[in-house]
Amino acid sequence: MNREITAFAPASVSNVASGFDIMGFALEQPGDTVTARFAKTAGVHITSIKGSTSSLPTDPALNTAAAPVAALLIRSGSRLGVEIEISKGVPVGGGIGSSAASAVAAAVACNELFELHLSKEELLAFAIEGEKIASDAVHVDNLSPSLWGGFVLVRGYAPIDVVQIRAPRDLWCSVVHPHIEIQTKASRKILPASVPLKDLVTQTGNAAGLIAGLLMNDYALIGRSLHDVVAEPARKHLIPGFAEMKAAAVGAGALGCSISGSGPSVFALSTAKETALLVGKAMGKILESIDCSHTVFVSGISTTGAKIISCKET
Repeated sequence: MNREITAFAPASVSNVASGFDIMGFALEQPGDTVTARFAKTAGVHITSIKGSTSSLPTDPALNTAAAPVAALLIRSGSRLGVEIEISKGVPVGGGIGSSAASAVAAAVACNELFELHLSKEELLAFAIEGEKIASDAVHVDNLSPSLWGGFVLVRGYAPIDVVQIRAPRDLWCSVVHPHIEIQTKASRKILPASVPLKDLVTQTGNAAGLIAGLLMNDYALIGRSLHDVVAEPARKHLIPGFAEMKAAAVGAGALGCSISGSGPSVFALSTAKETALLVGKAMGKILESIDCSHTVFVSGISTTGAKIISCKET
């Protein structure tokens, strides 16, 4: 008999406008699932990748889901190998944590498969191995919300210090994903090497205001704080219709709007599902007007993050 574990990890919005590399939140949908089982031969074996419109590597050394599995396999001390099946629900290169969702789902599935009973803090260290493949850097503002759920603040990176932020329950997110792909590595290369002091003051004020607004349920403060003066100006030209989508979102009732992660997806926060649906529709119409194919996601904020959805004997 062999155990077969399937885990789900949600997509996530990182940066959240003013919180570059230090803030993120998890969506309820979409997400990735990873199924893991023991194999008779050593190492990590990717048996299938489903649901992706992009060609993802099946070489374990190049796959973001396989890297955490390889590290956990060493931790477990098992002489067996592991087979994994990946089902992609998060668009690849879309800016809503595709690599993070796969890495987190794989780590959670294998933690259960190996019966390691690792904490989320411990699992994060293994999920990071997958994110390193995607971006050549250690940043956890997609990984941590996908793992924990809700809003998170990454207070520091040396050592990594993740803080969950209590957020209003009625926040909804509209995400519009233009069907173009922006690689995180390339998007990070166009960021400014230095930031003027006045922009630093503005950005830190907005980040602090956003956290205060979330904790105080102050929607007006949240809206005033969803402004990015560092990454957005450098990246917005990569996204078709960005300025028009941003204006349409606010015009339809959104609290604020910005680039999700490194793009090309654009997110907007609203205070009700009905508003979020209208916002997503308004943003989508902008892309329709310029013949840019796209997908609209409207989601609540996940409060649970990654989870086991199936555990069975085969």
